[in-house]
Amino acid sequence: MLKKNNFDSNRTYIVKILLSVFFIVMVLCPLVKMLTYLFQADVGKIVQSKQFVLALKNSLFSTLISTIISVVLAYMLALCVYRTQIKHKTIITVLITLPMLIPSVSHGMGLILLFGSNGIITNLFSLDSSIYGFSGVVTGSVMYSFPVAYLMISDILKYQDYTPYEACKVLNIKGFSKFKAVTFPYLRKPLISVFFATFTMIVTDYGVPLMIGGKYTTLPVLMYQEVIGMLDFAKGATIGTFFLIPAVIAFVLDVVNKDKASSSFTRKPFPTTVSKPVLTVSTIFCYLIVLFVLLPILSFIILSVVKKYPINMSFTFSHIIKTLNTGGLNYLGNSLIIALLTSLVGTVCAFGTAYFSARSPGKTSRFLHMVAITTLAIPGLVLGLSYMLFFKGTFLYATFAILILVNTMHFFSSPYLMAYNSFSKINMNLESVAQTLGIGKKLLVRDVLLPQMKSTILEMFSYFFVNSMMTISAVSFLATAQNKPLSLMINLFQAQMVVEGAAFVSLLILIVNITMKYIIYLLGKKLKK
Repeated sequence: MLKKNNFDSNRTYIVKILLSVFFIVMVLCPLVKMLTYLFQADVGKIVQSKQFVLALKNSLFSTLISTIISVVLAYMLALCVYRTQIKHKTIITVLITLPMLIPSVSHGMGLILLFGSNGIITNLFSLDSSIYGFSGVVTGSVMYSFPVAYLMISDILKYQDYTPYEACKVLNIKGFSKFKAVTFPYLRKPLISVFFATFTMIVTDYGVPLMIGGKYTTLPVLMYQEVIGMLDFAKGATIGTFFLIPAVIAFVLDVVNKDKASSSFTRKPFPTTVSKPVLTVSTIFCYLIVLFVLLPILSFIILSVVKKYPINMSFTFSHIIKTLNTGGLNYLGNSLIIALLTSLVGTVCAFGTAYFSARSPGKTSRFLHMVAITTLAIPGLVLGLSYMLFFKGTFLYATFAILILVNTMHFFSSPYLMAYNSFSKINMNLESVAQTLGIGKKLLVRDVLLPQMKSTILEMFSYFFVNSMMTISAVSFLATAQNKPLSLMINLFQAQMVVEGAAFVSLLILIVNITMKYIIYLLGKKLKK
C-alpha cells in the first residue's frame, strides 16, 4: 500500500510538472518571443512619434471616461436590482448580459446603424450630430464593458452584510459618516479591482474604435494596422508591451486584493423595501439601461430583414440567404468547430489543472496555480501577436489547432478559477480516506468529485464556447481564409459597406450563443433532479 501511495505521489508530481511546462510553452514562451522583437525596434523613436503619442492619449482618455461611466452605471444598476423590491430582477439581469454574447466590433457597428449619417435613430429624430470619433468610442466601449462591470459589482453587493448598518442606526451614524465608516472600507478594494479589470478590457479592445473611431485612432487599432496592414512586427510588439501594464496591475489586484466578502458568510441580508418614489425612479432607470444596451441588437434585427435601409423598408430574407451563400455557412461551421473543440479541450485542461493545484499540497501546486492564472495578465491582442510570432513556420500555424490553443489560453483563467474554487470547497480529507480504503484517484475523481462539480463543469464549457464564438482579438492575427471564424466576417462586410450582412452575422452569433446558454441551462436543471 505504501509503495502504491508513493507511486501515486510521484505520478502526481510528474503530472504537475508537465502541466507547468505546458503553460510555460503555451503562454510565457510566445510572450517572451514577442518581447524579443523590442530589440529589433527603435523603441524611443516609436514612443516619441506623433502617431503613437496621439493614439496613446486617445486610448487613455477615452478608456478612462468609458471606465468611469461603466463602473458608475453598473454600481447604480446593481443598487437598483439588489437594494430595492423591483420586479423581474432575473429578466433584467439576463437582458443586461445579452451584449456579452456578441463581439465588441458589433457594438461599434450597432452604433453606426443607430446613430450614423443614415442611422435608424438619426433619421427618426432628424439628428445632425456625428457618432464617429471620441463620442462613438466611449459609447460603444460602455455598451461593451458595462454588463461585465455590472456582474462583478452585483457579486460584491450580493455578499455584503447588513449588520454594520444596523449598528450605525443604533449609534446614530448617518450620511457621509456612515459611508466613511462602513460602505467605503467594504467597497474600496473590490471596486478598485472592478475599475482596473474594466479599464484593461476597454483599453485593449480594438473592435469598437476600429468600427466607429474614424480618425480617432487608439493604440489597439494602431497595433492592428501596423501588424496586419504594414507587417511591422517590431512596432506591433512595442505597442503590445504597453497593454501588459494595465493587465498586470489588474492581475496583481485580483490576486492580492481579493474581495473577502464574497467568501464570507453573510449574517444578515440587506432589506429591499424602499419608498414608492425611490422604487419608481429605480424601475425607470433599469428599463432605460436595458433599452440602452439592447438598442444595437434591435438594429441588427431590423437591418437583417429589410431590403435596403432606409430606401426600401419592405420585409425580406434576401440578405440572410445571400450572407449564408457567400461564405457565411462556412465561417459559421469554422466557428462552431473552434468553439466546440476549445470548450472540450479547455474544460478538460482547466478541470485537470485545477484538480492537481487545489487537491495536492506543496510548492509545485502553488507554482502550477500561479502559472495557470498568468493568462489574466495577457490581453487577447498581445496573446494573438505572440502566437503569430512564436508559431510561424511550425506545423501548427494556419491550422484550426492554433486557433483552439490560443482561445483555450486566452479564456483559460476564469474557468480554471471556477474549478479551483469548487475543488477548494470540497472536503480535503477525501484523498486521505480514499488512500486508506485503497481507492485510486481515478475512481475518486469519477465517482465522488465529478458528480459534485457537474454544474461547474457546464459553466466552464459554456464560458469557453461563448467567448470562442465571439472573440476577434487573438484570432485576428492567426486566422486564414480556410479557418476564419464568423466573428471576423463582420469586419469584412463592414469594409464592403454591406451593413445588412454584418448585422445578420452579429445576430447569428448572438442566436448561437443564446442557444448554447439555453442548452446548458436545461442540462443543469436535469442534473439537479
